[in-house]
Amino acid sequence: MKDHMGKIVVDDDKEASDDEEYIVNNILPKSRHRGGSIYRGLDVWWKKEYCIIDRSETRLEAMALSEPTNCIRNGRCVDHSPCCMLQFLSLKLANISVDGGLVKLYGYIAVRDDLDPLLNYIVNFSRDDPIVVEQGSLINMAGPKRGIQMMDLTLLEYDMRIKIGEQEKDDPQLIDGASIIGCPGIWDQPFTIRIPGNYGAVDFTLSRLHAAVEATVEIHLSGVQSSFSLSLGCLTGGLDEEIRLFDGAIAESCALRRSVVAVPMNFFIVLKFKVGALSSSSYHHCCSFKAKIHGHDTQEIKTAFAIISAKAVAEPADLTWFKNICHPLTCNALETA
Repeated sequence: MKDHMGKIVVDDDKEASDDEEYIVNNILPKSRHRGGSIYRGLDVWWKKEYCIIDRSETRLEAMALSEPTNCIRNGRCVDHSPCCMLQFLSLKLANISVDGGLVKLYGYIAVRDDLDPLLNYIVNFSRDDPIVVEQGSLINMAGPKRGIQMMDLTLLEYDMRIKIGEQEKDDPQLIDGASIIGCPGIWDQPFTIRIPGNYGAVDFTLSRLHAAVEATVEIHLSGVQSSFSLSLGCLTGGLDEEIRLFDGAIAESCALRRSVVAVPMNFFIVLKFKVGALSSSSYHHCCSFKAKIHGHDTQEIKTAFAIISAKAVAEPADLTWFKNICHPLTCNALETA
């Protein structure tokens, strides 16, 4: 079998072990959180490069360069450009081997990239507030906090468990470990990798995007007359794989959680709204925004249930000033600790 880096690794039917020196089922050796092997042998290149011992969340926020003041000449940016990015399209509970239909999941899936090796969470559920899903269900993605660079290698780190026991030590492990996503492979199209665990598997559907920028989507709902259901999906880069940004009930005027999406230049980000009464059919609305280096655009949709204000804020994801200032400081501090 070939892995996503194009190297020959062991067969899928071989059980992963922290003692092995091979990538098994896309999982790096000695990368387990539950047994603690990910925190040992820190001289391994990927543990050092991505500062695995540092459990802090990325300090870089979205929209850091959405409204620059010193790089615009004659209406065009002369300092920033699009870059290669990685976009999470969906996470799905592919299978589960515990009894019962619905299960409670907690834990996290995060990314570490070359821009800032600290944790950029895609999902992060506490044991006290788990997500309830069933086999085949999508796992709601709260992240990423900011766009994910794909200039070279990107590290996926994950530790998700199934809440069953009275204490955490009694809970079965869903997935646990780390994986590397590299540049070789499919670009500008969706691809899926399956991460297996002792009691199930999660499918990661991703896309490597050329010449992309970061778009932050902000949705405000006003004039709400009564409770209604709202589903919000997003299409980016001409892909036909929809990213689910929200799916739930709205009872009052509010702002939805901010979402960060990568979109290639010269393409549109398309927002698809499905709005309806909680017990009847739904109505479909959509709006689109074209990718650009800086700035923002807004659109308003009037429905029978509420007024939807959609805003897309664009900025480049290639923030090398942040890497040059913060990345060495973080790693050097860890090495001397």
